[in-house]
Amino acid sequence: SPCPTCLSSDPGRKKDIYLNNTSYEDGDEYFDKNLALFEEEMDTRPKVSSLLNRMANYTNLTQGAREHEEAENITPQMGTFMGVYLPCLQNIFGVILFLRLTWVVGTAGVLQAFAIVLICCCCTLLTAISMSAIATNGVVPAGGSYFMISRALGPEFGGAVGLCFYLGTTFAAAMYILGAIEIFLIYITPEAAIFRSTDVLKESAAMLNNMRVYGSAFLVLMVLVVFVGVRYVNKFASLFLACVIVSILAIYAGAIKSSFAPPHFPVCMLGNRTLSGRQIDICAKTQELGNFTVPTQLWGLFCNSSKQLNATCDEYFAHNNVTSIQGIPGLASGIITENLWSSYLQKGEIIEKPSAHSVDVLGAMSQEYVLADITTSFTLLVGIFFPSVTGIMAGSNRSGDLKDAQKSIPIGTILAILTTSFVYLSNVVLFGACIEGVVLRDKFGDAVHRNLVVGTLSWPSPWVIVFGSFFSTCGAGLQSLTGAPRLLQAIAKDNIIPFLRVRLAASPPNGEPTWALLLTAGIAELGILIASLDLVAPILSMFFLMCYLFVNLACALQTLLRTPNWRPRFRYYHWALSFVGMSICLALMFVSSWYYAIVAMVIAGMIYKYIEYQGSEKEWGDGIRGLSLSAARFALLRLEEGPPHTKNWRPQLLVLLKLDEDLHVKHPRLLTFASQLKAGKGLTIVGSVMVGNFLENYAEVLAAEQTIKHLMEAERVKGFCQLVVAAKVREGISHLIQSCGLGGMKHNTVVMGWPNAWRQSEDARAWKTFISTVRVTTAARLALLVAKNVAFYPGNAEPFLEGNIDVWWIVHDGGMLMLLPFLLKQHKVWRKCNIRIFTVAQLEDNSIQMKKDLATFLYHLRIEAEVEVVEMHDSDISAYTYERTLMMEQRSQMLRHMRLSKTERDREAQLVKDRNSMLRLTSIGSDEDEETETYQEKVQMTWTKDKYMPVSAPNPPAPCRDQSNVRRMHTAVKLNEVIVNKSHEAKLVLLNMPGPPRNPAGDENYMEFLEVLTEGLERVLLVRGGGSEVITIYS
Repeated sequence: SPCPTCLSSDPGRKKDIYLNNTSYEDGDEYFDKNLALFEEEMDTRPKVSSLLNRMANYTNLTQGAREHEEAENITPQMGTFMGVYLPCLQNIFGVILFLRLTWVVGTAGVLQAFAIVLICCCCTLLTAISMSAIATNGVVPAGGSYFMISRALGPEFGGAVGLCFYLGTTFAAAMYILGAIEIFLIYITPEAAIFRSTDVLKESAAMLNNMRVYGSAFLVLMVLVVFVGVRYVNKFASLFLACVIVSILAIYAGAIKSSFAPPHFPVCMLGNRTLSGRQIDICAKTQELGNFTVPTQLWGLFCNSSKQLNATCDEYFAHNNVTSIQGIPGLASGIITENLWSSYLQKGEIIEKPSAHSVDVLGAMSQEYVLADITTSFTLLVGIFFPSVTGIMAGSNRSGDLKDAQKSIPIGTILAILTTSFVYLSNVVLFGACIEGVVLRDKFGDAVHRNLVVGTLSWPSPWVIVFGSFFSTCGAGLQSLTGAPRLLQAIAKDNIIPFLRVRLAASPPNGEPTWALLLTAGIAELGILIASLDLVAPILSMFFLMCYLFVNLACALQTLLRTPNWRPRFRYYHWALSFVGMSICLALMFVSSWYYAIVAMVIAGMIYKYIEYQGSEKEWGDGIRGLSLSAARFALLRLEEGPPHTKNWRPQLLVLLKLDEDLHVKHPRLLTFASQLKAGKGLTIVGSVMVGNFLENYAEVLAAEQTIKHLMEAERVKGFCQLVVAAKVREGISHLIQSCGLGGMKHNTVVMGWPNAWRQSEDARAWKTFISTVRVTTAARLALLVAKNVAFYPGNAEPFLEGNIDVWWIVHDGGMLMLLPFLLKQHKVWRKCNIRIFTVAQLEDNSIQMKKDLATFLYHLRIEAEVEVVEMHDSDISAYTYERTLMMEQRSQMLRHMRLSKTERDREAQLVKDRNSMLRLTSIGSDEDEETETYQEKVQMTWTKDKYMPVSAPNPPAPCRDQSNVRRMHTAVKLNEVIVNKSHEAKLVLLNMPGPPRNPAGDENYMEFLEVLTEGLERVLLVRGGGSEVITIYS
């Protein structure tokens, strides 16, 4: 409790609040005295107690992004059994169990079928473990699997996987509808078929057309049911589930009964070949009628429709006997020994019983045999069976309706998978142990008079399974058509895939995603037009396997990266399990159908790149971002190992930008030039300095950062932005140069603009900052690029169609001058320009040999350029040079004169204000001041460069004290003369930048030298190497 002294000074009402510590509604001014230290930050950093209060209802959580707060506040009530276990059971058990499992067992044999089922079940079990870990790592709002993957792996993977899952669910709807039609047309009402064919080989084509017509009608009907109301679908769900459970129980009951009283389903065999029971009345060649032996219907089929006993019959028919065997020998018969091994067939092969006696004669291919309708292999069966283990996401898809999703999802899903795996594995063994092999391999039950093969085993009647499977298949189709549009709507609402945004995100008043439903129906229709269950199943397997692969990847990544936020409540996961699950998914994809696998991956890859390129920026704190961080850290540590080899050297730029009072960039073209130099490669850091105090200027810093980032985006500069607040600009620049970058990813080149108005400026700081930057860069052993007249540099949309980039290579400092024009020419703006390299020869140099050597050097460097050697002969110092030097020195003297003590300066400033005539003196080093000071001299000698070419001036016109200044000025004037002469039309001139004087007293003269050196040139880039070689002739 607070101290008594505090309380005593308070009025009673306040005292009451602090004593009871209950009522805080009276206003925020009564802060808890124990937290007085924090009271100024309470709005951004709330007290723990109030945070916990808000957490009681998770819809009001301060999420990273407040995306799901508009969700309806219906209190979720469902438990594990009703909410997860039963929906998962209903989604996992499906059409394949009733229509194809017997055929898979017959074709692959019990052992291989057991292996197929086991691999598929292991795949889903491992995926469920990974999914449970993700689902229990924080609150999963409605949206289930898509929500989990996208939040764990980021929007790109989330979108790709979400759409894969959506396509899988949509094709599942098509598969269920095809299954329902197959049951309806073959086992319930075969006479309803529209297309018929007497030829057995064309019969399958007619059947596919029937499937297409009925399937499309059925789809329209189902879409209408879903459109009218999902609540009806959900009401019937339990009824459909009951059908499934009754059907499965009927199979077990039939298997048990078959051990002591097998059902009577005779199969007619000719030798070891299976005969179709559709046109056979009696399973014999002849029958006794009274005292006569009469040929049977079977005789007529094999003996050219002749009823004569001496007619010529099919050779195989003549040599082999007709026998009748039991289709369901029963559990106790030991038939399993025959069914253990595989029996893969080519399309059109006759289904045979290997153990039966047969005279090996060819005989004609009659339509009375039971034939294989497709070519089978182990891989094909994997693809066909896999859809019957999908559906494990059903529980997590309903996460919004669960009382405690974090507890229910793992328990319910894993129990459902264990239950279904047990049912499948036990059914594989039971089918192998109870049913004759030829019946198992007979996909449509032709040998047992067109009965559903599973139905023949079940008790009390085959119709239990036929109707049970029909209704459960319809139910599963409706569930898929209900789930898929909602999933698509969730993806559209997340706003990560722009083309889905328009129509699908909005839902009409009744809450049904109508557009999404129509799109789903359209895609499902494509599946129905394929018309064969065996061809649709592998497509669906691909999409589900992709989805499961990513769930496993998400779990493995989060675990290996040890993301701080990765704290699942479900403890029984391990990255190795997820990795094994991922490997099984990948293996199954390529095993079942390598070309579908590649197509599915290409689709997912295209969606991924599309979202990356077009999608909106979403920050979900996902695992891929964590992976990027780990990879970046690893790469940075590797880079630390040493300085880069000369071959790997590329300019890593630190671009120094200047901001005006409104925080706008003064020279945006500097960024344009940087982008042209980089062509998107390497590191670019854009730095700027703000004068002031960081604590006070924080808001301006953020605003300036945004401005620079927008400009970088506009100029397509990929890089980082760094702002520094410092008391002085030069200190800030020094900090930037020292501290930008990280580890091996540091800048090695500084890019800055030339201070254009340094002469006119009333402030000496402009050029002093510039020279200080040059000195700091040199001290840090960094290269320096100074762009003069940067406003005239071309924009990214203004390519030169011709012209030259001229390089004046006066001194060698690491080869920067060679590398820069080559890099610029990679960019479309400069691509059509030619490089010309000039070098200067003194009197003692052999200019012809120099030119040859330079050409050879460039040849080895693999840089195409014209080479020219310019001869500069010794000449006397011209009067023009003396004049420029004198003007410069007079200005410097005046500046020195002005560097008086502060009091004197203030006094002088006052005088200046009083005397208007003296105004011009105040503008330190301005052009007018130049005129006033040296007006007399100018009148006496109006010499220009043109009039005074190397004239000897033995008597200097005015007293130049410092001969070194005269020498330097001479160099500047002479070089400028030569450069302007050769390069006045060049699109860009690159030039060695001389270093600043060691004695800071001559700083201003240095600026003047650089001005003289670059006079009369439109675009100049002054280049100063960093002291290391940046270009090499070796490979």
